[in-house]
Amino acid sequence: MLKQKPSPESVLITEQETEAIKKLQQILSIESAQVKLVASNGEEILIPESVYNLLGQIVRAMVSDQAVSIVTHNRELTVHQAADLLNVSRSFIVKLLDEGAIPYIEVGSRRRILFQDLMTYKQQRKVQRRQLLDELIEMTEEAGLYEE
Repeated sequence: MLKQKPSPESVLITEQETEAIKKLQQILSIESAQVKLVASNGEEILIPESVYNLLGQIVRAMVSDQAVSIVTHNRELTVHQAADLLNVSRSFIVKLLDEGAIPYIEVGSRRRILFQDLMTYKQQRKVQRRQLLDELIEMTEEAGLYEE
């Protein structure tokens, strides 16, 4: 039975856990796998898809010898929290809100950003950056300034 430890900053695999974690990764990589949690009393529960996906990400990171930390967030973020998550200034977030790039709700005189809306913006920004980089590479290749 697993004993719950105090919340550590991050977790790394110990040598003793390596094989078990690799085996878990194999099981989680099977797309049609229906993973169940079995309690010590024999009670079984199917692991919900959201938990399954998160578990897969954690296990892949651990197998890759990366430290893993879990950070919880409120569903509604302050402007300051959103800025911290995107690693940008608070004034930049305010500008994005004013431009309508990220939706927000008003709570009294304060603005709140839904976590999901912020993550949607972050993903869109990532896609746009990739497209712009691809266009830049194409332009430099056409100009003979870039070789593969």
